[in-house]
Amino acid sequence: MEPLTEQQIRAAFLNCTKGEAKRLSVPRDLADRPWADLDYLGWRDPQAPDRAYLVTVLDGRPTALALRCPSPTAAQRPRGMCSICLTTPAGGVSLMVARRAGRPGQQGNTVGTYVCSDLACSLYVRGRKDAGPGARLQESLTLEKKVQRTVAHLAAFVARVTA
Repeated sequence: MEPLTEQQIRAAFLNCTKGEAKRLSVPRDLADRPWADLDYLGWRDPQAPDRAYLVTVLDGRPTALALRCPSPTAAQRPRGMCSICLTTPAGGVSLMVARRAGRPGQQGNTVGTYVCSDLACSLYVRGRKDAGPGARLQESLTLEKKVQRTVAHLAAFVARVTA
């Protein structure tokens, strides 16, 4: 993924208003992110722990989603499998829910999926972050194929939000 600016990120949101996108907290450390290892940029809002954000590039355009998720607590972290990267991280997975884009979202319709609670799927797939013992299944796929699968799962989730 190529580095994105705060302005590009704010302009990329599909499922919130321009005002909401303007007010949300964008990470201050964008320059320090491992962009070459990311399939998407994901973060939780430090001011509102029940909010998370995800930005990826689809069809050459930055695409961003605002998500709702339970506030992270040690008691709530089930060791389930992430639907995006197929990892069972020690930090757990969270049901991330996105308001659908457009009219369906205005009517309150949402789409959800289980995602790594720390939104570090890209780093887990590449082995850049330790997900804990037994978190990654033994597979015969190449790293390139695992990355392609992760990107495909992410694109499918975005498509469900925008459908």
